[in-house]
Amino acid sequence: MLLAWALGLGAEQTAPRVSLLTVSPGPLVYELDGHTALRFQSPGYDYVVNWGVFDFGAPNFLYRFVKGETDYMAWPFPFETFMEEYRIQGREVTEQVIDLTPEQASRLESLVAVNLRPENRTYRYNYIYDNCATRPLALIEEAVGQPLDIPDATGFTYGETGINDSPGVHTFRGEMTRSHSDYPWYQFGIDIALGSGLDKKITSRERTYSPLYLKDALRHANYATPDGVKHPLVESTSVILPRKGRVTDEPTTFLLSPVFFSLVILLVTGVIVLRDLRRGSVTRWYDSLLYSCFFIVSLLLTFLIFVSVHEATSPNWLYLWLNPLTIIPAALIWPKSLRSVVYFYQICNFVALFLLLVIGILGIQGLNSAFYMLIAADMALSARYISIFRSHPKQHKPNRH
Repeated sequence: MLLAWALGLGAEQTAPRVSLLTVSPGPLVYELDGHTALRFQSPGYDYVVNWGVFDFGAPNFLYRFVKGETDYMAWPFPFETFMEEYRIQGREVTEQVIDLTPEQASRLESLVAVNLRPENRTYRYNYIYDNCATRPLALIEEAVGQPLDIPDATGFTYGETGINDSPGVHTFRGEMTRSHSDYPWYQFGIDIALGSGLDKKITSRERTYSPLYLKDALRHANYATPDGVKHPLVESTSVILPRKGRVTDEPTTFLLSPVFFSLVILLVTGVIVLRDLRRGSVTRWYDSLLYSCFFIVSLLLTFLIFVSVHEATSPNWLYLWLNPLTIIPAALIWPKSLRSVVYFYQICNFVALFLLLVIGILGIQGLNSAFYMLIAADMALSARYISIFRSHPKQHKPNRH
């Protein structure tokens, strides 16, 4: 067939046996959602086509990754070569044989062969819309000649987290939060970087961006034959490489989680605010330190919103909180002559933070649990500054200690 010819294998002209391979999560952050590939078997060859190949050594890889210009490639590997890495890691590999007619299987093989051409194999990776799972699914549907009927998977479990699927409305952020439950700092970063686009209601089909969900969903997927009969897509499912022990990292303990650190910041802020209100003066070093941290994060957020081409980075309502104006309380709190500037900033800041909380509560943009405590700390500092300024408009002198 065309794929064999493209690989120089000279296989017999018979339709291949096609199967979908799903790899369980690995320890690295980009492996947490698992992996998907297509396997083609025919007399004389046994190859796996992988859409998850990328080059860390490519020029400006990190910058392009943050900007959203990460290029991935489709690449064929001998089956045993593909399996060896996961065998070493102890990761599970599940095979689902796709029930296709010889014509459909040959068409799929031809489509993949075209995709493997040098001019076609590189594509602009998108975490939720164009990845190693969405590409094989799209090609299978093209080979079948119609969209698959993909019902919601039932009894779905998110990898090694042990968290079961929840009924009701699903969003991309909700899916990620459950699958990354053992990696709360990773999800913390995602929740900062990615905006309200992650919080729209998604369909069962959109959930197939996740290799693990795709595997479970395809167990019940079907398509209509010419005579109108619903035909199951998957013929059989089997584990061809068992998992050996726990592969991903152990869950992050609460004492090392972002929620705990945010709680500490809130408690420390509360103590400082109460002391400042009693004394009628502002602890400037603390404001300067905390708002400097917010300012540094705001620079990254500014880049993601206005420079990055990631679809989900804008709109991001966190910009009401983490924006470059945080340099005002960080730097201008020191000169006594500019305290009125900080005062007006803090009035605007308090209102903006209140609006952000409303946005989070209404579900317009999901907020990480740790954000609520950090926002509360910020609001407390704002309210304290406003109160002290209004109580001591002339006499107030910020405390140096």
